[in-house]
Amino acid sequence: MKIVYMGTPDFSVPPLEKMIEAGHEIVAVVTQPDKPKGRSNQPVPSPVKECALKHGLKIMQPKKIREAEVVEELKALNADIFVVAAFGQILSQEVLDIPRFGCVNIHASLLPRYRGAAPIQMCILNGDKTTGVTIMQMNAGMDTGDILITKEIPIEDDDTAGTLFDKLMYLGADLIVEALPRIENSELTPIPQNDAEATKCGKISKDMGQINWNDSAEKISFLVRGMNPWPSAYTRLNGKMLKIWTAKVLKKNADGTPGSIATVNKDTFTVNTGNGQLEILELQLEGKKRMYVKDFLLGYTLNVGDILE
Repeated sequence: MKIVYMGTPDFSVPPLEKMIEAGHEIVAVVTQPDKPKGRSNQPVPSPVKECALKHGLKIMQPKKIREAEVVEELKALNADIFVVAAFGQILSQEVLDIPRFGCVNIHASLLPRYRGAAPIQMCILNGDKTTGVTIMQMNAGMDTGDILITKEIPIEDDDTAGTLFDKLMYLGADLIVEALPRIENSELTPIPQNDAEATKCGKISKDMGQINWNDSAEKISFLVRGMNPWPSAYTRLNGKMLKIWTAKVLKKNADGTPGSIATVNKDTFTVNTGNGQLEILELQLEGKKRMYVKDFLLGYTLNVGDILE
């Protein structure tokens, strides 16, 4: 099929690569404008733009995709379908109506759960056991269109937002390549979403990573995994930020104030929570590199009863 592909971050690159590999004609790639980055503040292309440049594809970078001249340029491409994955702009109904097969979105959740910007983090934060990818027929709502095809995978006990991101990124690439010929041959029956089962998730913000030690050890462990790699779960130790990268729930009752150090040994330490204890395995003190607790304790003294805030 002739495809206009819309995407911006790393998540959007494997689907583009897979569609090219499958022999589809990518008539244009639409991505966000280059953004200043780093100390130099020089404009940097998106990962999708870099991929498109590598393959010599036509690139469009509109500030607003709904502007009249952009809409006319999209119409002139005469594409069969628009495929969208984490593009970063809302498509107007006028844009949605351009291709004959409409616009489809690669969404990293099992819709109607987790409509919105951060489905990967939210399923871990909520302690879900499974997640997946949905290929959805887009409409004017936020992830409210009919479901075309889904694929479910388990969330492993050691999955973080980062590891799950990678799994769903490649799953989405495989699923869109599976879906496209079936869309062309009318082999997929659109299934309306059940709005009564819908949940929404906004963007992740840095303050969401702050640990509340009054929460249960299990809930805090979900936070640690869901905020990894960004913005990280964090607390404070003697006035300095302490990021917690890896932790394990212990089947042990708390025996002190939430946030207090319960035990310290040469490899790990445990913290009392509102319900149970959390064993800390990997961390990063402000101004230091990320390290295992056994290495941290070689140069830092922790005592039972010290408080994390």
